[in-house]
Amino acid sequence: MTHAGAVTVTRIVELELVRLRPSLAGRDAGGTVPVLVRVSDGRVNGWGEVPRTTPEQWEALARTFAPALLDHSWRRPTEVMEAFADLPWDPALVGALDTACWDLWSRQRSTPLAHALGGSRTALTAGATLPRQVCLESVITEVNRQVGAGYRRIRLEIEPGWDTDVVRAVQTSFPFLVLQVDAGGRYTESEADLDALRSLDGLGLVAIEDPFDPEDLGAHTRLTAELRTPVALHRSLTSLEDLKAAIRAEAGGAVNVDPVRLGGLTSARRAVDMAADAEWQVWCGSPARTGVARAATVALASLAGANLPVEMPRAGARGRDLMIPPVRAHDGVVPVPLAGVGLGHELDPATLSGFTACTLLLGSTQAVDPGTSQGRGGDPT
Repeated sequence: MTHAGAVTVTRIVELELVRLRPSLAGRDAGGTVPVLVRVSDGRVNGWGEVPRTTPEQWEALARTFAPALLDHSWRRPTEVMEAFADLPWDPALVGALDTACWDLWSRQRSTPLAHALGGSRTALTAGATLPRQVCLESVITEVNRQVGAGYRRIRLEIEPGWDTDVVRAVQTSFPFLVLQVDAGGRYTESEADLDALRSLDGLGLVAIEDPFDPEDLGAHTRLTAELRTPVALHRSLTSLEDLKAAIRAEAGGAVNVDPVRLGGLTSARRAVDMAADAEWQVWCGSPARTGVARAATVALASLAGANLPVEMPRAGARGRDLMIPPVRAHDGVVPVPLAGVGLGHELDPATLSGFTACTLLLGSTQAVDPGTSQGRGGDPT
């Protein structure tokens, strides 16, 4: 195993999967649950998160991906992804294991994860997303709530028929607020939809995110050529190869770098650099449920190439952060935890225990299912 000093070999000797209760997954989880992964070299632990895990992904994680990591030795966390080279690509599962190894590696060296990644910022401006509201009055009320909490950038979810008027209403009430919109792939290249997107182009937005179907890179390229406002990509990117193709096609001018969607911090760090080299604007965000992935995202957002506000939970949002201290914005600013090591936050054992549905310990013969008198042995299901 590796500790401060010369670079030697790390071998994961214990790997724990913690399946959490569905209540942490959110209302639109569709039967998925959050899963935490803990890796250990026998002395130091690292943590990662799969925010939404299907039963099939839990099975694959327990039977294929986790054992592959246990069989793999590495010197730097950038080598961890080699363990999964022969497996079907699942960025969320790879991302959780990769992130856990980055956390472990930086803790081994008693350094903050942000510094291990190459980050230089000590604090980050925070942004929040406002989901679709029932009326314009509700939009203004909710935006006022976020502004009161100190958020400097608001990302509005839009759709055909709920776009230009919403942005104009917010700008009228909050003329100095930085705005961008997330279209969620809900628009087409119909003339009506294109007219709506052209109208948004004149409103001074930071970006128009995912206007078209994520698979339709050509439509994004055509819109990018027409608009002055940067088209931002997110859902179309599930690997570095996707980002390379988008940059070559000139299919955007901004990107949401999501470690969960891209396969972890190794890929996400390269994505930030790649986008910055292409002169694309970059922000970092992930659908974190517990605070583990969010802490990793904060470390990633400390990179110089991430020049837009980092995505944080909006004020009043439901959810439970399992970290101490919670990974949150304060007056619209997120501190990068440089006084601690690794993620800079620790899981609260008591809170974690209360939200744990079952655990599976690999590298050991014991698995624990809370509420029963015995474990499940090695059964990952």
